[in-house]
Amino acid sequence: MAGKIKVGVLGATGMVGQRYIKLLEDHPWFEVTYVAASPRSAGQLYKDAVANRWLIGAEIPSGVQNLMVEDANLAEKAIGKCQFVFSALELPKKEDIKNLEAAYAAEGIPVVSNASANRWTEDVPMLVPEINYSHLDVIADQKKHHGWDKGFIAVKPNCSLQTYMMPIHALIQAGYEIKRMVVTTLQATSGAGYPGVPSFDMIDNIVPFIGGEEEKTEKECLKILGTVKDGKIENAAGPIVSSTCTRVPVIDGHTACVSLEFGDKKPSMEEIEKIWTSYTSVPQELKLPSAPEHPIVVRHEENRPQPRRDRETEKGMACVIGRLRPCNVFDIKFVALSHNTKRGAALGGILNAELLKAKGFFDNL
Repeated sequence: MAGKIKVGVLGATGMVGQRYIKLLEDHPWFEVTYVAASPRSAGQLYKDAVANRWLIGAEIPSGVQNLMVEDANLAEKAIGKCQFVFSALELPKKEDIKNLEAAYAAEGIPVVSNASANRWTEDVPMLVPEINYSHLDVIADQKKHHGWDKGFIAVKPNCSLQTYMMPIHALIQAGYEIKRMVVTTLQATSGAGYPGVPSFDMIDNIVPFIGGEEEKTEKECLKILGTVKDGKIENAAGPIVSSTCTRVPVIDGHTACVSLEFGDKKPSMEEIEKIWTSYTSVPQELKLPSAPEHPIVVRHEENRPQPRRDRETEKGMACVIGRLRPCNVFDIKFVALSHNTKRGAALGGILNAELLKAKGFFDNL
């Protein structure tokens, strides 16, 4: 483990926290040395705290089994035990999560967060590394604003956005304005955490409502596509997005049916596919360990993508697109898929941390 950065996981006993711990087991840059959770888990060995509720389907990593779980509410406990933390906190009030993440940053411990509480904080970057890596520039202003020396906060967006944001960005980057977008998501049950949606509601059923998801779908993309200006992130003016978010009986893998209306300039189907399949960005240039070689994968079978067949593409980090075709109302429509608990959750957070490391944000910890 020599030379690896020591990291902590907040909310380590929950579903996303467990996923972080498993994915970091053999990471070339990071080593889990600190775990924290609710007061009821504090004081137990990690293996005992998650006994009978380890959900990842593999053994608990040996290097973490015997770590003592600390109280996540006590940020000072992490000092000297880790250099930054992944936040998978789950608390009833978002304001409590914001305050707690700020407490870690104030102690000089950067926070790479999966939680939604700080997504709309105007000086906190909400990162999809291929798209808005330049938003890292706001961190200097964030630290200055709070008087933080080494600590800061960076977050990732809602899991469902990972399903279609890269193909949207690729088209915009190629010079094609997207005026309006209609999205219907078919979201996996794992996105609701554990124990999640009751089985009686999900078996032989679809639930056409997920609290807060439609608002996130329609608004978070504007921050991701925005720009850093005067020490804060200024949202993009468009596209206008209308969404319907549903829960479907799939374990992992969010699917989105997307229709797009372009501005005056409209690409051909052939040009769209070329833009998507050639799309790469900073994570690929830097060869970050968790970055997919091909961020966007296009399939031509009439019945793909499918969660069971395609969610593990590029180790769960790709956006898989199929059924690209003309739209009778807008201009084009397609179906997209991403792995919601990998790209959309813990592995997406790890990729954010890799970008931060590669850009020097952990150099002085």
